[in-house]
Amino acid sequence: MHPALQGLSIIIFGVTACVAYFALSNQIVDKVLFPPRGPHAGRNINRANLVRPWLFLFPALCAVGVYLAYPVVETLRLSLTERVPGGGIQWVGFDNYVQMSKEPKFWEALRNNILWLLVVPAGATGFGLLAAQLTDRIRWGNIAKSLIFMPMAISFVGASVIWKLVYDVRPADQDQIGIFNAIYMFMGGEAPLTWLTMPVWNNFFLMLVLIWIQTGFAMVILSAALRGIPEETVEAAIVDGASPMQIFFKIKVPQIKTTILVVWTTITITVLKVFDIVFTMTNGQWETQVLANYMFDKLFRANDWGVGSAAAIVIMVLVLPILVWNVRNARNEMR
Repeated sequence: MHPALQGLSIIIFGVTACVAYFALSNQIVDKVLFPPRGPHAGRNINRANLVRPWLFLFPALCAVGVYLAYPVVETLRLSLTERVPGGGIQWVGFDNYVQMSKEPKFWEALRNNILWLLVVPAGATGFGLLAAQLTDRIRWGNIAKSLIFMPMAISFVGASVIWKLVYDVRPADQDQIGIFNAIYMFMGGEAPLTWLTMPVWNNFFLMLVLIWIQTGFAMVILSAALRGIPEETVEAAIVDGASPMQIFFKIKVPQIKTTILVVWTTITITVLKVFDIVFTMTNGQWETQVLANYMFDKLFRANDWGVGSAAAIVIMVLVLPILVWNVRNARNEMR
């Protein structure tokens, strides 16, 4: 079957199944379990109304259980086991975690992830806030916003290919197609630089790709927050003689602090899961390994499901506190 027809068939089947489920389950609740007749009709109606919301939640709970809860539990189980010759599985407890902690590549990946966490959220949020403020003050601000937001429409792999060409290096006797090396050679450089193989610095060149992508996201959210600031506070500051910098940092930024933190944490979660950029541009070579790439190498290259699953659990443990904080912060804002 053609993929388009197959996808259409799945959509039609899914929608039909949902409609049939809700219709049938409501009929069972109303006519079989709690019929609205007899001496207890009122009580049955109340019971049916208590059960009915769960009918709508049940498919979502099943999906969460199958696609979220079960993989987490299974990954945790695999991280505590290892394969033995013959296809069996042996319980090893925390041996996989101990083995992982002894590998220099794991500590390299963890160190690089921490470096990404320090640089990318700050850079993307800062540039996004700056772009949001400046584009609101110019006549062609909407065009500028569209151009800045455009990288968000590109996949991480696509963006990585683009930036790999930006960092491209050719022999010194050839024309440089990489923008960085073209500028470097034009300014009198003796030989083109291999940007992606320079230890430590190459990590920052990779981070620049994610900052370029996420700045548009930060700008859109923060621009909406800036527009929500009451004009009275800004006008009062102007009357009091505050400079534009003082208005921005002492009036506007404190009022959108919560939004800034939400943007920061959202980008932080994206950073902890970063994989595509490193895999496409360096494949973890030249000391650019991150945890997601380390996990991929263990699972699908070394076929070491135990250590690979342990690395996945480490990533989840790092993400979990940020998610919990984000949810609590959102609930407090709603209250």
